[in-house]
Amino acid sequence: MDKESSDIHSSIEDDDSYENEQVQIVHSFPYYIMETIAAGAYSALAKTTVAPLERIKILLQTRAEGFHSVGAYGSFKKIVKHEGVRGLYKANGVTILRMLPHSAFHHMTYEQYRSILHYKCPSVGTGPLLDILAGSAAGGTAFLCTYPLDLARTKYAYQVVDRRKNCSDGLRCSCIHSGHPAHEAHQGIRDVFRTIYRRGGMLALYRGVGPTLGGILPYNVLKFYSYEQFKTMVPTEHQSSVALNLSCGALAGLFGQTVMYPLDVVRRQMQVDILDQNGAKYKNTIQGLKAIIYNQGWRQLYAGLCINYMKVVPSVAIGLASFDAIKRRLQIPS
Repeated sequence: MDKESSDIHSSIEDDDSYENEQVQIVHSFPYYIMETIAAGAYSALAKTTVAPLERIKILLQTRAEGFHSVGAYGSFKKIVKHEGVRGLYKANGVTILRMLPHSAFHHMTYEQYRSILHYKCPSVGTGPLLDILAGSAAGGTAFLCTYPLDLARTKYAYQVVDRRKNCSDGLRCSCIHSGHPAHEAHQGIRDVFRTIYRRGGMLALYRGVGPTLGGILPYNVLKFYSYEQFKTMVPTEHQSSVALNLSCGALAGLFGQTVMYPLDVVRRQMQVDILDQNGAKYKNTIQGLKAIIYNQGWRQLYAGLCINYMKVVPSVAIGLASFDAIKRRLQIPS
């Protein structure tokens, strides 16, 4: 009996020493890498939680046949009916895969751009304008480096396949809807990339990037100044609260997204090759905006916006709880 207790105690000590060893390995990394790992982990958890809402939003933004007229709840039921519960998380793996390199590129380039602007353009100063410009440049760089993954995610999530039909024996399922009537369903993300490259080469991997790059700077300006306004509403004794600061940041981001949302709709429609009234693809952002208003009505520019509002509370709550837990686990200093 004593030997058995000793074995259990030894096993627990081994587990503890292994966990401490893992934490020591993490501590050997530079601080910004530890912070990137923690931010990537909590973002992945938060994104996975709201992944069903993201899938529905893409279908509403792209005016997917059979979905644009049934609303968010109707789209939820229709996805479950045709693809099962797993269909709600379709392409979520690509979202998570994209997040770590996106965060890494943003962290690595932000300080570089800040230094360049500070020394090459001293008239910018060292205040908020410098942070906004450096943040926008870093965000644009990170987005360009990871954009093909965003494009592939949208194309894959856009296709709704009836999994109730037998698609075995190497036969490809046909989509319930797509931009082309006889379009076959992609069999995975690699298949999406192969199809895009085969049809348009490397440039096709960046279709729709214009609306996003054009919206980064105004979005950051709106987010920064609205964040400062929201912070003034917080009592002085609570201004150091992480939860309140995160909530103010989420509300500021939501305000910026609301104003710039039409550009996001144009990007999504360009990514899935929605056609204009002449049967041609959108050539640029302005043409896309005009075509959507002319063919689909101005309300389409805000299709799925309500889902952004629905995501705020769970995203902030899960993000805050998981970020604190991960930082404690990895013993990252505040």
